[in-house]
Amino acid sequence: MSKYLLWFVLARATGSPIASAIGLMLFYWAIDRYTLGVLPDPFRIVGTLRRQWRLEAHVKHVPHDRKARTELGEIYLRRKKYALAVEVLRPNLEAGDDDIASVFDMGVACLGAGHSTQGEKLLAHALEMQPDFRVGEIHLALGRFRLERGDFAGARQALEALVHLRKGSVEGRLLLSRALLGLKDDGAAALMRDQAWDEYVHAPRFQRRRERRWAWRARPSRPLMYAAALLLALFLMGRYVLPSLASQNSETYGQDDPYYGP
Repeated sequence: MSKYLLWFVLARATGSPIASAIGLMLFYWAIDRYTLGVLPDPFRIVGTLRRQWRLEAHVKHVPHDRKARTELGEIYLRRKKYALAVEVLRPNLEAGDDDIASVFDMGVACLGAGHSTQGEKLLAHALEMQPDFRVGEIHLALGRFRLERGDFAGARQALEALVHLRKGSVEGRLLLSRALLGLKDDGAAALMRDQAWDEYVHAPRFQRRRERRWAWRARPSRPLMYAAALLLALFLMGRYVLPSLASQNSETYGQDDPYYGP
């Protein structure tokens, strides 16, 4: 109700209900960008989709462009379209691409598409090539997919290696806590969640923004507190402030009306 009243006041003030609705949506989106970070970034999504469509058209007409296939495969991986990533990356490896990035991308694509054995072999090969690739990115991928498969012991091994390489990783510690929980080590899991939150609190601002989602999963009471405070503020505004503004606005419009009576 408070959102409706806020829209009503803005619509009366601007004279444009549609523009007021769009403005409200942009307002709430901007708040989310600097607080919870739950809503997706529409500009990034549109940009990614446009790049994906261009690459798909290009690869269709120039199928031997391995650089374009690599970029398209990385977009598919970011969007978790793992089966498509396997199809678009396979020709590169068959053509002889054996660099660390190509092997890693194909390994992640295979794991995501359900080809666990092949994906594990590819990532094991990538570890042999460069164990600290992207500061533990191989260990992170192994830990994620092993957790999804319920291989908690394997996930623990990979994520402990990640935390050793990537000291300030909030995500790594939270995932490791889930692996420990799966192994029935509740005490160690709780301690790891506390460490994840401590890493987030002491991290630089740019890193906190990137890992906020993982930190609040480690300490879910925080976003709930913020959400409760926001709902309370909206309730108070809708209950006391907006009705008063709407009443004053109506009186102003009524006084300007030539048929406004005494």
